[in-house]
Amino acid sequence: QVQLVESGGGLVQAGGSLRLSCAASGRTFNNYVMGWFRQAPGKEREFVAAISSGGGSTSYADSVKGRFTISRDNAKNTVFLQMNSLKPEDTDVYFCAVRPHSGVSYYSSAYAYWGQGTQVTVSS
Repeated sequence: QVQLVESGGGLVQAGGSLRLSCAASGRTFNNYVMGWFRQAPGKEREFVAAISSGGGSTSYADSVKGRFTISRDNAKNTVFLQMNSLKPEDTDVYFCAVRPHSGVSYYSSAYAYWGQGTQVTVSS
């Protein structure tokens, strides 16, 4: 059974940093794209970042470019999201996801496996 478990969310002041982790189990995802999305109540899930299977290619939403960094450790089946210079508008539930293909996608429908989410709250 595939399981993705996010951790590292919490409450932080504007300008602060958080590091999210997502541990995958149930199968090996080394050949798949892994990504992060976020969602506020009543809104659609929004693409944040994605990383290729080998880690050599990354993509970011314009709203987080230069502040967030996605990385992965294939030996541990884990993906990370380092979030710096956080803003109140970054407040959301953050989800990690796995796309069982080699190409990065910005669409949530392209991802087959999802974690339960972790809350990130940035106070002003």
